[in-house]
Amino acid sequence: MGKLESTIKSEIQRLSKREIRATFLPLRREVRAMRLRLSGLSKNFSTLNRLTKEQMQNLPKKGLEATPEEVKASRLTPERIRGLRKKLDISMRELGILTGSSVGAILSWEKGKFKPKGEKKAALVALRKVRKRDVKKMLAEKADTKIKAIGRRPKVRIRRKKAGKRVIGRRK
Repeated sequence: MGKLESTIKSEIQRLSKREIRATFLPLRREVRAMRLRLSGLSKNFSTLNRLTKEQMQNLPKKGLEATPEEVKASRLTPERIRGLRKKLDISMRELGILTGSSVGAILSWEKGKFKPKGEKKAALVALRKVRKRDVKKMLAEKADTKIKAIGRRPKVRIRRKKAGKRVIGRRK
């Protein structure tokens, strides 16, 4: 009786494995095809990202231009940089966006640790000649180009000024 029982048991196992294999083999092929398709899509995505970055770099830079003579003759002290920023009523972050610098760089310029050089200095010299209204327009244009590059609108937050007025600013 024991031999018959083990024979039936092994036959049931063999048939069940066969059924499972018949069910899962098409699924395995489908998963493989999906993985191949996904890898192709991710390659296309990385190519599009690279092309977008190249296009953004090729965009002409508007607005902030100064002659080499003006740049050479200018004396940018920390107080003058801070005064320029206050005169234009912009934050360090916004000045960084306009000059293409980081907030840390702006902070170190205003503390006197480092001095702006090259393109950054030229941008600061050019900002001296720009009005508040034009600065706001330039910031809005840069925000719009960033929105187009990212493909979504930035989150808007409300920040408070010292006088208690509410100001709407954009977050990255």
